[in-house]
Amino acid sequence: MTDRTAYRLRMPDEVATLIRGLHPVIKSQIKSALQAILRDSYCGKALKDELEGLRSYRFKRYRVVYRDCCEKNELEIIAIGPRENIYEETFNLISKQREDNGA
Repeated sequence: MTDRTAYRLRMPDEVATLIRGLHPVIKSQIKSALQAILRDSYCGKALKDELEGLRSYRFKRYRVVYRDCCEKNELEIIAIGPRENIYEETFNLISKQREDNGA
């Protein structure tokens, strides 16, 4: 386990807005999930194939998809959502970001 006291949590505005609109119980669960990720960035499952380099932390029926940016001392939240569609949405989001960056 790694000490994460010096790490920052970074997330897109869209994800922060989504969290603000959720039920207080779910917001509390998300907060607990983010604290667990900050304590140990390897607590989530490593993703494969098109989502390689990302990790997924499970709580209830939701997933937090994130990336550990060690060189920046940041944990970047990519997406939060229900298991049913989070991986497809994350793939679409990552693909769009690559297109926008010209990669």
